[in-house]
Amino acid sequence: MNSHWHGTRIQSRRQMLRTCAAGFGHLALLGLLGEEARAAAPAKPPSPLAVKPPHFPARAKRVIFLFMHGGPSQVDTFDYKPLLKRDHGKPLPFARPKVVSSETFNLLQSPWTFKQYGESGAWVSSLFPELAKMVDDICFIRSMHCSNSRHGGALLELHTGSDTFVRPSMGSWITYGLGSENQSMPGFVTICPTQSHGGANNYSSAFLPAPYAGTPIGSVGVPAREAKIPFISNTETPRDIQRLELDFAQQLNRQQLELTGPDRALEGRIESFELAFRMQAEAPQLQDLSGESKATLALYGIDNPVSEDFGRQCLMARRLSERGVRFVQVSHTYKWDQHANLRRDHEQNAREVDRPIAGLLKDLKARGLLKDTLVLWGGEFGRTPTAQGSDGRDHNPEAFTMWLAGGGVKAGLQYGATDDYGYYAVENKVHFHDLHATILHLLGLDHEKLTYRYAGRDFRLTDVHGRVVTDILA
Repeated sequence: MNSHWHGTRIQSRRQMLRTCAAGFGHLALLGLLGEEARAAAPAKPPSPLAVKPPHFPARAKRVIFLFMHGGPSQVDTFDYKPLLKRDHGKPLPFARPKVVSSETFNLLQSPWTFKQYGESGAWVSSLFPELAKMVDDICFIRSMHCSNSRHGGALLELHTGSDTFVRPSMGSWITYGLGSENQSMPGFVTICPTQSHGGANNYSSAFLPAPYAGTPIGSVGVPAREAKIPFISNTETPRDIQRLELDFAQQLNRQQLELTGPDRALEGRIESFELAFRMQAEAPQLQDLSGESKATLALYGIDNPVSEDFGRQCLMARRLSERGVRFVQVSHTYKWDQHANLRRDHEQNAREVDRPIAGLLKDLKARGLLKDTLVLWGGEFGRTPTAQGSDGRDHNPEAFTMWLAGGGVKAGLQYGATDDYGYYAVENKVHFHDLHATILHLLGLDHEKLTYRYAGRDFRLTDVHGRVVTDILA
């Protein structure tokens, strides 16, 4: 059938097929070539924070590190030494280590009383009445030791495994090894971190790619209620326009990358831009505590001005962990360094953290999160059982206590021991390298296989050291 429309002839189906046959072949060829081109084009690399399988089945999925900056005294908190009271004022009956930072005097008894708690019978001082109720969920390591008696070196060793070189932090290694369960948030967050004694080196990724660095929320001196991820919302530009702007900027960045070749700084910026865009939809409500019940706020001590600040940090740690952030650090920043005023300041410090920490453990347990969340508590070293002045204790890297809870460790365990006065670790000694190896093991990572090649050698968190402390594994 022939027809006309505005003077234009419409062909029959048969005529069209006969005259356009070559054209169809051309279209088919273009389709095939397009598929080949797409197949040949390099695939977009996966996100650095994409979830990665562990080396072996993991007991823990995430970590919350409660860092007590300054060095809490083991003999005044969790390492009961009755001979200190008996021999108060007497000289130490053996030689002091040479690494002590300054001169100390005779033995100093603890100003606090100790009692045993729970079915485990763990000794806890009167500094921690709330935490004492949770001892059956805690694994105490009373035989910790490290290599450096100075805050700066000891902080770096605790956080990075090295007290002399800039190395990736523990949180960075863990995020590098496992990725993050939430692609709209950083894999490693540090809340109100210290800016001294190594500062950002304690949460940097060093030579690991930039996406594995810790993202600080606030800093020392910033009240926790004001500690927010800055510039996280944009009320001026609609989200779809932001996406177009970002796509154009990323196109330019990738073109530059093609010209220059591998560029870790530029690659880091590309990833950080993408993460920042995704965070706009996740971070604001995650940082907003207004939806938490009065009971939860009270559980964390947020209803008390003494514990309110640290309580907010602990509650934020739970919220971040619950939403898939792999490693969260909470810092009680540089308050535990009592060379003097031990009684006054350790008492105040404990009041600030006791209820929040106990509340965190209770909350994680009630939500079913404690079984696969590893909670770590401790400082960079301990303190001497001998006096510095009349009411102080010096640094002591030879012996101190740290504890873990959840995440595959034996609950209600007291592991290791110090001498009769708490000066030296003497039984089942655990170095920071061993602690790191054990934490990685609980997360399903072999500390000897989690490596990164840099400057011609393979680096790892434990360097050439470390052993898994199998006795504390559940």
